[in-house]
Amino acid sequence: MSNCLIVALGGALGAMARYGTSLGVIRLVESRAPLATWAANLVGCLLIGFLAPMADRLPMSEDMRLLIFVGFIGSYTTFSTFSLDTLLLWREGQIGLVLLNMVGSVVAGVVMVWVGMKLYEAILGS
Repeated sequence: MSNCLIVALGGALGAMARYGTSLGVIRLVESRAPLATWAANLVGCLLIGFLAPMADRLPMSEDMRLLIFVGFIGSYTTFSTFSLDTLLLWREGQIGLVLLNMVGSVVAGVVMVWVGMKLYEAILGS
């Protein structure tokens, strides 16, 4: 299968998962804060933190890496949506939420990658 088709398949799956995450968060929480975007980005960070060390230690084909990392996780996480949410909050004068979204997303994302790596180590060893 060509690389483009593999990435497209992973991207389609990631986009559907992203949509499902958004629907779930919106049903659970009503807020002006972009919590659905946060949820998708943090889950994506957790996934990449967990799966990256696994991909380094286990035999994983280039096709599988493209499917998971470039296609699925690349589509599931939403930096462009994060940027738009931040700009819309700025336009609304929600400067506190702008700062919280910008700093919080980066810090929480890095923490979730670290947690994913630690989960990998705890479950599957280092």
